[in-house]
Amino acid sequence: MTSLAAPGARLAPQGHQAGLRIALLDGFRLIGGAEAIPVPGGAERLLAFMAMRRRAVGRLSVASSLWADATEGHAYAALRSTLIRMNRACRDTLLVTPSSLELAPGVSVDLREAQALAHRLLEAGPHDAGDLSVESVATLSSELLPLWYDDWLAFEVEDWRQLRLHALEAVVDGLVQARRFGDATAAAGVVVRADPLRESAQTALIRVHLAEGNQSEAVHAFDRFSRLLHVDLGLEPTPQLRDLVGRHVRSQRGGLHR
Repeated sequence: MTSLAAPGARLAPQGHQAGLRIALLDGFRLIGGAEAIPVPGGAERLLAFMAMRRRAVGRLSVASSLWADATEGHAYAALRSTLIRMNRACRDTLLVTPSSLELAPGVSVDLREAQALAHRLLEAGPHDAGDLSVESVATLSSELLPLWYDDWLAFEVEDWRQLRLHALEAVVDGLVQARRFGDATAAAGVVVRADPLRESAQTALIRVHLAEGNQSEAVHAFDRFSRLLHVDLGLEPTPQLRDLVGRHVRSQRGGLHR
């Protein structure tokens, strides 16, 4: 179907009417209504690639990105073959011309919604209660296409990882201000588990303990991080983190140390 399009013509998309959704967080899914739609092999990566682009992309650029190890001719042929083998639902997600591909209007992408959430949280507060919800924490806890190791995806994965961790730290601050300490501890724990050596994450967790009045928890968290940082990287916590704990806790051990 795609190979027969007249020059300059676009295939009529049905994505808006079908209510199609591409999910990229915690694994790829194509969803129509409330049901998952089967996607032929090879088409998953094409749809995922296009779902991360906000404008039309030239066919050659798509082909060379997805089939980077192939010659230009073989990559172009592989793209054409993938388009031909697509089922109707997959074709409805794309606008296809002889020279370019683009995600069809009306097709939603969970990653885009999650990115918008993260950017809202990184703006100066106060934040909407919905953005500080348990559901928001779950969204920001989700990885982008885990177990996919394609070269074209590496930058997107790291970009989302950094964005979501910064946003989660902002969630922690908002939850502390709302005195929702249990939810704040859970959100901070997500960031700490994602990157135990990330000092801003450990700082967020320690701030929760201090705000809640749990000085011993703050000291224990500081000590665990200090040991981990020393063993793994031979580093010490920054003076800023030491000062944060020292201002709130009077150590009975003559000072904070490993």
